[in-house]
Amino acid sequence: MKRSIIIFASVLALICLMPIVATAVDVSAKSAVLIEADSGDIIYEKNAGERMSMASTTKIMTALVALEHGKLDKKVTVANEACGIEGSSIYLKPGEVLTLEDLLYAVMLESANDAAAAVACEIAGDIDIFADLMNETAEKLGLTDTHFTNPHGLDDKEHYTTATDLARLTAYAMKNDDFRRIVSTYKHEIPNADGGVRYLVNHNKLLRLSDDVIGVKTGFTKHSGRCLVSAAERDGVSVIAVTLNAPDDWNDHLAMHEEGFGAYSSVTLAEAGEFTVEVPCVGAEDGYVILQNRDELTVCLKNGTKIKHEIVADRLIFPPVEVGDELGTVIFHADGKEIATLPLYAASNVSVTEDTRSIFEKLTDVFR
Repeated sequence: MKRSIIIFASVLALICLMPIVATAVDVSAKSAVLIEADSGDIIYEKNAGERMSMASTTKIMTALVALEHGKLDKKVTVANEACGIEGSSIYLKPGEVLTLEDLLYAVMLESANDAAAAVACEIAGDIDIFADLMNETAEKLGLTDTHFTNPHGLDDKEHYTTATDLARLTAYAMKNDDFRRIVSTYKHEIPNADGGVRYLVNHNKLLRLSDDVIGVKTGFTKHSGRCLVSAAERDGVSVIAVTLNAPDDWNDHLAMHEEGFGAYSSVTLAEAGEFTVEVPCVGAEDGYVILQNRDELTVCLKNGTKIKHEIVADRLIFPPVEVGDELGTVIFHADGKEIATLPLYAASNVSVTEDTRSIFEKLTDVFR
């Protein structure tokens, strides 16, 4: 519904009285970035726009493409092309049958290159065609400094990304519940070809080192060095850290997480029922309809952020009105940008009466 006036505006809050201090993070990585997951705001960066090899952090895109194009319970027959690939492996055999979900656990926990290739062959029929799907997804997400040639991350001069692109990809992927569940798992079992069990253990040691960490992926080749992408949450604040070519990546990430948690806070902009507005309504018993928010609204904001809000609704409401009709909006702004909206709903019914019809007729004559 078109909103015609702004009813009310005010400064809502000052999030934190303490100013943000200059970053004290000093990482070993050649390239690094730390972002707030919801907004994508960069908290810390070091050569974050430099194109670099990504090793097995590639598999973040592999898993995302598989989840968006396949079904987890689909039975996958392992292709010959997927077997015997160098590097990390779960030693798949041609013709072996596993579910797509089994393979994705192997991809993201054990960093299995053969499982990544098996996923690619299942989804696209061919590794090169799957790489095209990966690049299409990168383009859709606006990752302009990223290009894939394979699903596993083995070195190729045309296979590259930046810390910033990798962080943005991960922020998007973590919105997928299945992706999030898989990458946050430390141990898992899947079937073996001989009827036994493969025991998978996540290479991401941060899942053991910190209760805040909820994923995501390690990577290493001699050319790329140690690569790591991590996601962490604390008190409603979510951050994503990326390091490329980082000798001390575990400590780099723990320090970056602390930097992010110290710079941002989870802020409740509105409690349920906090905003109440009276808007004139033709035929209403008291002459107006009360609009009210139903839901609580919480966002993650940089400490020290000043917030303003405005309530927008029509000048005059005409019946019929039913409880629950959305008739207004609270719009929240910070630093000149809209950061959130909250719908306002009618709290009472207003029916069309004979008197109301008479008013309609008079208004119609006026407009004529």
